[in-house]
Amino acid sequence: MAAHPSIQAITARIVERSKPHREAYLDRLQRAVAKGPHRTVLSCGNLAHGFAVCSPAEKDALAGDVVPNLGIITAYNDMLSAHQPYETFPQIIRDAAREAGGIAQVAGAVPAMCDGVTQGQPGMELSLFSRDTIAMAAGIGLSHNMFDASVYLGICDKIVPGLVIAALSFGHLPAVFIPAGPMTSGLPNDEKSRIRQLYAEGKIGRAELLEAESKSYHGPGTCTFYGTANSNQMLMEIMGFHMPGASFVNPGTPLREALTREAAKRALAITAQGNEFTPAGEMIDERSIVNGVVGLHATGGSTNHTMHLVAMARAAGIHLTWQDISELSDAVPLLARVYPNGLADVNHFHAAGGMGFLIKQLLRGGYVHDDVRTVFGHGLEAYTVEAKLGAEGQVTRESVPEVSGDPKVLTTVDQPFQKSGGLKMLTGNVGLGVIKISAVKPERHIIEAPAVVFQDQQGLQDAFKRGELNRDFVAVVRFQGPKANGMPELHRLTPPLGVLQDRGFKVALVTDGRMSGASGKVPAAIHMTPEASDGGAIAKIRDGDMIRLDAVAGTLEVLVDAAEFDARIPAVADLSENEFGMGRELFSAFRRNVGRADQGASVFA
Repeated sequence: MAAHPSIQAITARIVERSKPHREAYLDRLQRAVAKGPHRTVLSCGNLAHGFAVCSPAEKDALAGDVVPNLGIITAYNDMLSAHQPYETFPQIIRDAAREAGGIAQVAGAVPAMCDGVTQGQPGMELSLFSRDTIAMAAGIGLSHNMFDASVYLGICDKIVPGLVIAALSFGHLPAVFIPAGPMTSGLPNDEKSRIRQLYAEGKIGRAELLEAESKSYHGPGTCTFYGTANSNQMLMEIMGFHMPGASFVNPGTPLREALTREAAKRALAITAQGNEFTPAGEMIDERSIVNGVVGLHATGGSTNHTMHLVAMARAAGIHLTWQDISELSDAVPLLARVYPNGLADVNHFHAAGGMGFLIKQLLRGGYVHDDVRTVFGHGLEAYTVEAKLGAEGQVTRESVPEVSGDPKVLTTVDQPFQKSGGLKMLTGNVGLGVIKISAVKPERHIIEAPAVVFQDQQGLQDAFKRGELNRDFVAVVRFQGPKANGMPELHRLTPPLGVLQDRGFKVALVTDGRMSGASGKVPAAIHMTPEASDGGAIAKIRDGDMIRLDAVAGTLEVLVDAAEFDARIPAVADLSENEFGMGRELFSAFRRNVGRADQGASVFA
């Protein structure tokens, strides 16, 4: 099934722009593949170290290059609810590999921090940089050159993008991503949000807030709202890194284990020693990246991916831009309503038909490319299924129904929730930024109000508590970009701004920081670049300047005489408090060398 002409045109533009970089990347990949099986290049001493703890039979197998060896990169820790289930996965994978006639070894572990724990704390200033750290850590594990394929155990915010960058940097190896699934549904997300606003207003205490939060985040698995973690899982499936139907099956279930075993065996089946060799760097191409962006828009996914997808694509020599992302948003309808874009959680989304139904609808409308390679084979049509547990404990698959299980959660291309995906690029005299409007009511898509400028989110919270913000205003929170302090997420701003909006005031946010997958009902122009610490125009804004945010036209303007605005000297900030503590001193080189948000906010060239 051919993609719609508008999708094809954007894809063709990306192909043309990427050509020199992509050709150089594929040439490097082919040279790596041409070197043949990797263990033969290791000296006897190298190899003896590599399989020292293996059984005699495994040593015999690994001494040659006939039996494939699967490298496991794991982001397990038992503090993250989403990653705690991974504790048992390596043994499951080893057993499955043995059954398939192969071997599996844990090649390395990567850090995995929880943004939910570090929100508003100094540690959050390491969060974005953890993505590139994860890519490098995975690269160290794979650099032992012992492996014929790799599997990646990762779920959450920066972790999956970092692992994808690693998988594409080692693009001569097949790569399969294995999810752990979302936790079961707890306190509804809209009720959690209501409790947070009551706490922000001082109407309830910490005990009531903690009780609500604990009922929401209550067990193993991914948080159930549609933030970056679950956007990651959607991306891995629609881009072909997951087995079909794998993304949103709860942990600790027989089907979850069966999918894990199947993924391990599939990774071994697509090595160079078989007949279906699928190196990750060839599998992922411009069409796969476009499919990922389309999936993001169709589901109202995380704004973090306006940076992560750019960085992931560049790891494969593909140059994706914010303009591409914005134009794809204009072309792609919103088909899912999952909190914060609706009341449902990801379990409800999965029950309504999930990824299989979504992909089927996107194919029907011509919004995605079917002619792509995946870890499952050729064609995205194979992903229009629901995974089930067979009588023998194996994975079986059935075509998804033609009708959504819940039209309020998941709909068809003929009756979309809105005609566009809701992610817009903003341009104007403040620079470039993005806004997510899929959860913002139409009457709030255009806000014009005076600026109130803050140097951090605590300043806004303090002003709110003093009662100084009961008016129309645009909050400008700057010096929150990657060069300033690692670009933390600013979710502590959501409750007070939500309260003020509910009181009837026109409010909006403009920041060079992040709001990410939980971006909600308050219009927020985020990721503004150039950032304040890089001399960006956001540093020229003064209290009282009229600002017009127009998400319909895609513009953000300070309504000040152009000559006067250009002549202003950008404000500076004392950022010394951001340089030390909670490991921040270890990341000073990242802050000095990080690229712009629209270029992926990466330390890699």
